[in-house]
Amino acid sequence: MPLNVRIGFFLATRALRRASLWTTGLIIGVMVLTFLNLVVVSGILVGLLQGAVDAVRTQYTSDVIVSTLTDKKYIENSPNLISLIDTLPEVADYTARYREGGTLEANYKTRKESDKPNTATAIMVGINPIAEDAVTGISSNIVEGSFLSPGDYDKVVVGGYLLTQYFPVETPGFSTLDNVGIGSKIRIKVGAVVREMEVKGILKSKVDEVSMRAYMVDSQFRSLIGRNDGNVDEIALKLQPGASPAAVRDALLARGVGEYAKVQTYDDAQPKFLKDIIATFNMLGTAFSSIGLVVASITIFIVVFINALTRRKFIGILKGIGITGRAIEISYIFQSVFYALVGSAFGLLLVYGFLVPFVASHPIDFPFSDGILVAPLDATFFRVGLLVFATVIAGYIPARMIIRKNTLDSILGRN
Repeated sequence: MPLNVRIGFFLATRALRRASLWTTGLIIGVMVLTFLNLVVVSGILVGLLQGAVDAVRTQYTSDVIVSTLTDKKYIENSPNLISLIDTLPEVADYTARYREGGTLEANYKTRKESDKPNTATAIMVGINPIAEDAVTGISSNIVEGSFLSPGDYDKVVVGGYLLTQYFPVETPGFSTLDNVGIGSKIRIKVGAVVREMEVKGILKSKVDEVSMRAYMVDSQFRSLIGRNDGNVDEIALKLQPGASPAAVRDALLARGVGEYAKVQTYDDAQPKFLKDIIATFNMLGTAFSSIGLVVASITIFIVVFINALTRRKFIGILKGIGITGRAIEISYIFQSVFYALVGSAFGLLLVYGFLVPFVASHPIDFPFSDGILVAPLDATFFRVGLLVFATVIAGYIPARMIIRKNTLDSILGRN
């Protein structure tokens, strides 16, 4: 190790041991807050949308989703596809859904001829309740009543976005059902078929694909849409822990599934605009965090400058007895690195030991998502490096300014 580095390390250690605990604590506190600003601000902004992405994966697409091609009415050859899915060891559970557009009507019994029908347009979905719940945990979203059972007939579970009391939005072209609750009779129209059903449950989710739908048992739904060939519209696959969604997607495509169905991982199914918004929020978070980094750098600059200025006579004596200015500069760099690393260590402990698990178990309740704190390790350690670099520069410059003073002037306190 070069002599200047060893001497600088010795001087830095000696200075830190003799430094005021209040001053040291204040500087480390600034570093901790700066670190949190660098990581948490962008993490919350990205987590706002990442929470929505995770909810879609959990409650709708699962890990892999197979859906109808754009130019087809349903997934052709569905029974053989389901048999193929059964053979894949990576698949833990799957749910096959029937899906058709329909209309719900609520006031048909009391409405006068002059009254406007109370209707709502919805996506009607036929499901196997047990399989659907195993994949998406949809029953946990029930806020009134109960979820479907396999033997339910003429029963329907309605998404909250279809009911005025849960989604009171007055938008031209979009209507919701008034005064509908558990046990209410509503009329469902799918194609030319009209049937009266009882509302068994109401589910509320921040995922549009869940809350804009009405669910019934698939065995009855097939008869409503006149489809008895076993061809479905969606199949969501939940994989074994550690299994790769991309590998399962590629395995299905390699066996020709892409010729009659669209196969996507949960990531593929994300709209491009959502990915662009996440990238934009990440940039905004970085920009906001940079302000905190500048403030921390200025703080370190001021602290080191004042420290060096008050110890100018001591620095002059050190230079007078033969210690080089470079060694003294290095001592201030070591002090700056100490503050940055200790502050970052406390910040890492707070983020990964408290904030990330706490926010994961208590998501931030945004109107359209349950926000989480996104703090990937690689990005976090990059920010640690950025903080250390900025702190070193902010500590070196003022030390350099003072040390360049004439040795005799420094000893005598002359300007």
